[in-house]
Amino acid sequence: MELFRGYYPFFTFGTFLLAFGLTWYFIPKVIWVTQEKQLLKEINHRSSHKTEIPAFGGVAFFLVLILIISILQSLRTSNTGNHLIIGLTFLFMAGLKDDLVVSSAKLKFVSQVFAACFIIFSPELELINLNGFLGLDSIPLALGYAMKLLIVVALINAYNLIDGIDGLAGIAGMVICGMFAFIFYLVREPYYVLLSITVIGILSAFLRYNFSRSHRKMFMGDGGSLTIGFLIAFLSLKVLVMKVSPELTGFGFHAENMVLLALAILFLPVFDTLRVIIIRLKNGNSPFSADRNHMHHVLLDNGLSHKKASLCLGGLNILVVMTFILLSRHFNSWFMTLVVAIIFGLVGVLFEFLRKRAVPRYEKIYKRPKGVRVQLKRLIKENNFLS
Repeated sequence: MELFRGYYPFFTFGTFLLAFGLTWYFIPKVIWVTQEKQLLKEINHRSSHKTEIPAFGGVAFFLVLILIISILQSLRTSNTGNHLIIGLTFLFMAGLKDDLVVSSAKLKFVSQVFAACFIIFSPELELINLNGFLGLDSIPLALGYAMKLLIVVALINAYNLIDGIDGLAGIAGMVICGMFAFIFYLVREPYYVLLSITVIGILSAFLRYNFSRSHRKMFMGDGGSLTIGFLIAFLSLKVLVMKVSPELTGFGFHAENMVLLALAILFLPVFDTLRVIIIRLKNGNSPFSADRNHMHHVLLDNGLSHKKASLCLGGLNILVVMTFILLSRHFNSWFMTLVVAIIFGLVGVLFEFLRKRAVPRYEKIYKRPKGVRVQLKRLIKENNFLS
């Protein structure tokens, strides 16, 4: 601990290099095994790719996370790291099964709840105070547990849902964990800084293979998205429950706006999930049904490449956070709640316009007699089937 405190920046950079290097080393090994055993992701009508590609990046993620979290646990006296490892293991197993033979929704949900229970009862993550958010201070302990369970399960699934095109889940995870690392650095929480940096290192190395156009291409799969989503949920809980220090208030973060700050940082997965659920309910479909209404699908259908769409959405997330931070220095949680609602509404209107704008482009490509064009338009509108 004395060595760590004396060389904090060195250990932080070293953790990033370790996570990056190990992931860079493990992924080619995983790719080789999956190709030898023909464990490739099948193509369907919602796929954004034309060739079968391995989706087992989560195997490399899990190996690196277990190794580094085990090392970081030596810096702590609590058992939080051990609980985190157990939760990650259950989620990785459920995700890996889904990548191999497809898991039922019930199994994945039970695994998420079971994994969440290992962290929501941690004394470090006790949620009994909302720091004056919308006039609320203390909350019942039981309500705090219920809120944490809902947050963890929701964020795991939200992050899993944005993993639809090359680079998006990786870039979103790096943006989110980068913001969290900065906040934890200000409040002097080195363990959580290193956890955030670990995720950034893993995803940085993964992007090289995720963006590849050769035989070295790799998806993170459910095994990867569930584990990274679980870590993001864990870090989000820490932001919600931590006490606002003078370092944070001096930088402009107000205690009552911390809930909204976490929401702004998590804008991309949260907004996209809420948006597609609203569209599905509006169309009379189940909120759990699959379609092509995600933000990344909208950008692809408007002509953007995977890389450009992912960078645009990552930039949008950063813009939302920067806008929130600038305004939250001057206004209370009531006003900032209105601001967040307006941001969500404006972005929703923008993507609804882009979604509708994509329909004429496809009609123009498929030049058919008038009656067929009408049927095509109806098919697109009802099923959002733009492969």
